[in-house]
Amino acid sequence: MKSLNTNKLHVTDLTGTSSGIGNLPRRYTLTHSDLTGDLFLTIGSDYNKKQMSRLYTNLIGDEVPAELTKTEDSLELRVYCHVSGGLVFGTAKLRSAIFHRELRLVMEAIRYGDRDLFEMNPNLDETPVNVYFRSHKSIYNKVENWGVMADYK
Repeated sequence: MKSLNTNKLHVTDLTGTSSGIGNLPRRYTLTHSDLTGDLFLTIGSDYNKKQMSRLYTNLIGDEVPAELTKTEDSLELRVYCHVSGGLVFGTAKLRSAIFHRELRLVMEAIRYGDRDLFEMNPNLDETPVNVYFRSHKSIYNKVENWGVMADYK
């Protein structure tokens, strides 16, 4: 497992200049370059569909959309991983293993990339993180709790 190299994280914030929670859901689109190791995080009110629709990203299918959203009584960070189904590179078992290996880095990138929001709203560090693994194979189609955002400071 790698730890976050903040020099390799490139953040595009489409939410404006406010560090308040504002309108929810707050959505994150994370992609990366296998060549350079750079991570690209977009923060906005919707996913960055252009970022997710690049040819390479479509073929590999390793983009990670996430959203900070309000549930009935609290907030939750939902992270979505496309394990299998459709046209993606690799077996469900391999993709699941890769996502599990890299998820800590994903959460660190989101927490660091949106650090102004978390610093202005310290209670957000108690937000639970739930990862939704999507697969056409029932063994890999599941939801896992990955702690709270404070775990990824």
